[in-house]
Amino acid sequence: MRVPGVVRGVGYVTVVLLAVPIVGVLQRAPWSELGNQLSRPALLDALWVSLVVSLVAAGACLVLGLPLALLLSRATHRGVRFLRVLVMLPMVLPPVVAGTALLFALGRRGLLGQWLYDWFGVSLPFSIAGAVVAATFVALPFFVITVESALRQAGQDIEEAGTVLGAGAWANLFFVTLPTIRSAIVAGAALAWSRALGEFGATLTFAGSFPGRTRTLPLETYLALESDPQGAIVISLVLLAVAVVVLVSLRGYWLGEQGKGVDK
Repeated sequence: MRVPGVVRGVGYVTVVLLAVPIVGVLQRAPWSELGNQLSRPALLDALWVSLVVSLVAAGACLVLGLPLALLLSRATHRGVRFLRVLVMLPMVLPPVVAGTALLFALGRRGLLGQWLYDWFGVSLPFSIAGAVVAATFVALPFFVITVESALRQAGQDIEEAGTVLGAGAWANLFFVTLPTIRSAIVAGAALAWSRALGEFGATLTFAGSFPGRTRTLPLETYLALESDPQGAIVISLVLLAVAVVVLVSLRGYWLGEQGKGVDK
């Protein structure tokens, strides 16, 4: 189909609008001081915290999200619509609202947090564990939606064939279903990790910004904007590079080169 000229023009203008902020960061980057900036103790501490928080959160998304994606893709009762809305809610909630919700749910006097603190002495707010919880909360929908979509596209024919051949539920799961959607699992985990790495509002509200403990790269970027703009640009470059690597590595999944996330 031939694209009308006006449509092409609007498309090119949109590309420019998306590219200008990226070009602005690259243009202002202190390339000659990049090595010194990257070796700053504050940046290294924030990088370490971000890696720990995002990797643990991605692992939690995998462990918690895979059963949930299976449930959503196979359930037929009406309540599944409500479950799907609940799963997607963190994607559309303002990050500060997400952090506030976590604080009132898991804080020392929160809905569940009071029992965690009174019975086990566990206090999640303003700790690295709290940062992991916040990152997992906002990143989980990205994993679940990606994997659920792949499960729906794969269908249940292969699983039914496995059942006919004598495979039990667990054998079907580990030797039929999961291998069929492995590319979607990888894509979902990568998206969840990158989302957790870039989390800001929920982390700040629920876990705070304590150097070496809960101050992640996005939080360090925000603080550096006032006192060290060049440092903020360098951190932005690091996060930008991570985002580009994730998107490039998943280009086959998004472009449908791998069976639209389902391995045939």
